[in-house]
Amino acid sequence: MSTDHGAPPPGSSRARWVFVGFLAIAAYLLVSEHRAHLAQALPWLILLACPLMHVFMHRGHADRGNDHAS
Repeated sequence: MSTDHGAPPPGSSRARWVFVGFLAIAAYLLVSEHRAHLAQALPWLILLACPLMHVFMHRGHADRGNDHAS
């Protein structure tokens, strides 16, 4: 049974940092090249956020009983 004590932990590999760098460069290029498209989609994204916020923020109200004072 041999153990490799010289290997780095899986979370700190060089490949992970290279991948993070690639994602950062790709995100910058996407945003810089498609800024006009993002600006056109912004009103629709805000309208889409309204029902999503309503669904996720009112999740806790479903389990309450009908305790309405009428």
